[in-house]
Amino acid sequence: MTMGFDESDIAAVYRAIYERRDMRHFVRGPVDSATMHRLLSAAHHAPSVGFMQPWRIVRITDGALRIALHDAVERERRLTADALGERSDEFMRLKVEGMLDCGELLVVALMDGRDKHVFGRRTLPEMDLASVACAIQNMWLAARAEGLGMGWVSLFDVDEVRRLLRMPAGAKPVAILCIGQVEQFYSQPMLETERWARRAPLDTCVFENAWPDDEVKN
Repeated sequence: MTMGFDESDIAAVYRAIYERRDMRHFVRGPVDSATMHRLLSAAHHAPSVGFMQPWRIVRITDGALRIALHDAVERERRLTADALGERSDEFMRLKVEGMLDCGELLVVALMDGRDKHVFGRRTLPEMDLASVACAIQNMWLAARAEGLGMGWVSLFDVDEVRRLLRMPAGAKPVAILCIGQVEQFYSQPMLETERWARRAPLDTCVFENAWPDDEVKN
């Protein structure tokens, strides 16, 4: 007896993985409430170290707050451009978010009081962040399967977003997510299309038994 899915379901899983894109171009309009609930539920069913479930998700439904968050991202976008030096102009030509056009805007954060969770974090405290990333990836794949675009925005000052959302001490925003309808999905990652970077070959990222000697820096 096989424990795997049938062939069509397997193909659907891999299709969602390979066709998922970090979207920045959206068609204005709301996201159906039932669909949105499914996406949030998918995120909430992500694995987490010690089953701590460290994700907290804030839906932004206030228009003024959406604009304030967009302004925060725009400020950081310009500071990032300044820090990039010779690639500054190239960076400023990139579209890095779709916050004013997407149907749903979410802020995903790490919960407060994480220090009490030791299981799986004693030597790797960052595993709470890894767990939140799993929740975001769950939502991303579900959104692609639903025909919705999603984009992860990480250009913001953490303390500014924390203040805007009145987060408790110890909570930390890690992602602004844009979700909504799109005219089409990018055929390949946008940063690859724009020649900002390209996907590394698989064999440069997968090793056997130990780090290759020619990769070790003394």
